[in-house]
Amino acid sequence: MTETDRSVFPDLYEASVVELQAGLDAGHFTSVDLVKAYFARIDEVNVRGAGLRAVLELNPSALSQAAELDSERASNGKRSQLHGIPVLLKDNIATVASEGMNTTAGSYSLLGSVVPEDAGVVKRLRIAGAIMLGKANLSEFSFFRGTRGELPSGWSGRGGQSTNAYYSNGDPRGSSSGSAIAASIGLAAVTLGTETDGSIISPASINNVVGIKPTVGLTSRAGVIPISARHDTVGPMTRSLEDAAIVLSIISGQDPNDPATLSQPPTVPDFTKALNPDALMGKRVGVPRHIFMAQKTDDVDPFVSEAFRAALDVLRSFGAEVVDPANLPSADEISRSPHELFVMETDLKVDLNAYLKGLKENPTGVRSLSDVIKFNDDHPELEKPDGYEGQTRLMDSEATSGRDTKYFGAAALNSEYGRARGIDAALQAHKLDALVLPTTGPPWSPAALAGYPVITVPLGFFPDSAAIIRQGGSATRPIEQAPGMPFGLSFFGTAYSEYELIGLAYAYEHATRARLARRAYPEAIPKTQLRDVVGRV
Repeated sequence: MTETDRSVFPDLYEASVVELQAGLDAGHFTSVDLVKAYFARIDEVNVRGAGLRAVLELNPSALSQAAELDSERASNGKRSQLHGIPVLLKDNIATVASEGMNTTAGSYSLLGSVVPEDAGVVKRLRIAGAIMLGKANLSEFSFFRGTRGELPSGWSGRGGQSTNAYYSNGDPRGSSSGSAIAASIGLAAVTLGTETDGSIISPASINNVVGIKPTVGLTSRAGVIPISARHDTVGPMTRSLEDAAIVLSIISGQDPNDPATLSQPPTVPDFTKALNPDALMGKRVGVPRHIFMAQKTDDVDPFVSEAFRAALDVLRSFGAEVVDPANLPSADEISRSPHELFVMETDLKVDLNAYLKGLKENPTGVRSLSDVIKFNDDHPELEKPDGYEGQTRLMDSEATSGRDTKYFGAAALNSEYGRARGIDAALQAHKLDALVLPTTGPPWSPAALAGYPVITVPLGFFPDSAAIIRQGGSATRPIEQAPGMPFGLSFFGTAYSEYELIGLAYAYEHATRARLARRAYPEAIPKTQLRDVVGRV
């Protein structure tokens, strides 16, 4: 690409929302061109080429949407920073069937189902002028179909096995696997994921992108195929914190269709105003090291440990005081407690049954969790290929007896472990602004129990000398660790502290630009750029 090309056509591997908006405003290219370019890039590496299987389906209405938004830009200007910007949605986020896409959580049991309306976050994206580019692959039913030993992350019946773009057959983690892969190599400008316990933060980390898991109740879950109303949340997955802040500002806010959002602060901040490279100055950041030991990860890879030590030095050099250790009093209980899984299993049955009963139609006849289990048993050619038969999580959930006294007791303990004796206890005891850990921690466990926010940004890559570790020791499963695979750094804190966390994470990102130290393996990098489609019919 020549210097002239670069000034006119940003490289889609890294292109930011701000850069794309500048090009659209200047008339260097159109949103139609953007959609064509992303479609071509997806075609190169999704099923063909590297076969990443990040995208489940494309939106047949995307080009017409783009043309309408181009016309509106020309006559009235843009609605927002997302006007005319293509967005990939995780395939558990509902879009109206008339648009031409499915909403299935990766399962054939929901293929052709008709949702009553767009998900709450999709409504906000449409108002902002975003284009729904397609649906991203995921771990089927958000990795709550079978256990990790039964099903690999990143696999769904409809989408097959998605893989990491940084190592051939690399683990993409889950459940927002496709969203993370797509963001990592520029298959879309913006992607959305969902998290119950690690499903944004973990795949964002291992795919070298930014992920924001918001406070439960900041973004609407209405129209999202659920696991747990107590834990589910929707957030952005992008290549930069600036892009993530733009998206979060748009998708956050109250929604009468999701009562949890009605308790959030009345005004949604403009999160882009938190993007201050000096945000670390004078802040106190704690390291809850006991989480490593309680989660039996104290033998974390020495390279990750060294990268984390260097990251703490960066925080100090930019004015933060690092309190190390700043442990969570509840770390041992969190590691041993069965309550989180019990609450999620109970919620899945209640919440999924409600979602399925609310569908306008479903040609498979599936209307309950028990129907999903039976569908999988009746259609093994679709849902149970050899080595992918597991659905014990679904069956365990079906065996639960509802939100009874035992359930509410377990939920109260989860809240105590995550909040009063967890994150809030550590923050208050040490007078901290935030907590920080490598995203391999995992920092998402206490945050999941609490319903609190986490942000992960790129930290580093395993060296060329790194051992290759296969998932479950199986040669047919994705590789968990290998040379060049990325890992991230997480900042987490109390409820609705996203603005503060974005500032801290941005200051670190701005200081290190760690994402740029390594690119995906060559076969996984799409070649099509805007210059290849502009002016072509």
